[in-house]
Amino acid sequence: MSEWWTYRLSDFLMFSPRIYWRLVERYNGEIWPAQLLAAGAGLLLLKLAATRSTAAARVTAALLAAAWLWVGWAFFWQRYATINWAASYFAFAFWLEALLLVVLGTWQRGPRERAHSSGVRALGWALAAVGLLFYPLAGPVAGRPWTQAEVFGVMPDPTALATVGLLLTGSPPHAGWLGVVPVLSLMVGMPTLWMLST
Repeated sequence: MSEWWTYRLSDFLMFSPRIYWRLVERYNGEIWPAQLLAAGAGLLLLKLAATRSTAAARVTAALLAAAWLWVGWAFFWQRYATINWAASYFAFAFWLEALLLVVLGTWQRGPRERAHSSGVRALGWALAAVGLLFYPLAGPVAGRPWTQAEVFGVMPDPTALATVGLLLTGSPPHAGWLGVVPVLSLMVGMPTLWMLST
């Protein structure tokens, strides 16, 4: 016990990086070509966010809800739970976010809320672009094969990041309530990925 300071954060992971990335690779292979559909949905989400209409915000919320529902079931519940006991709790959190997106995003009444400033909207666009367009390229750029790419609507971190970005652009509204689960997801997911890379 006297050598506790020699431990690294990665020593507390329940699985090795090799096991995690193999799981991601198998998952991507099993659901192919869903990644292409998810990428297309991501481009549509960017177009809808630029439209800034109530109908576009409702469609955006519905598409995001479908993405959160899928990631909760297909990734966390069906696969990640096999190597991480906490994954089933993550699945429930993702399903809660999907429910909130349906209730607060698609059943909204009255005028849409606007982002507070152009700076907040610009940050939202940047985060959405990273989650939807650039995040899938991060793995191959870092030297991982394309089969381990993380795509919006398929993997949790790009889905959460794109959702936060779209909420900051004002599409869909109720960013405060709808942003809680995505931010918490990123607070867990990003350090985990960092630990897997150390």
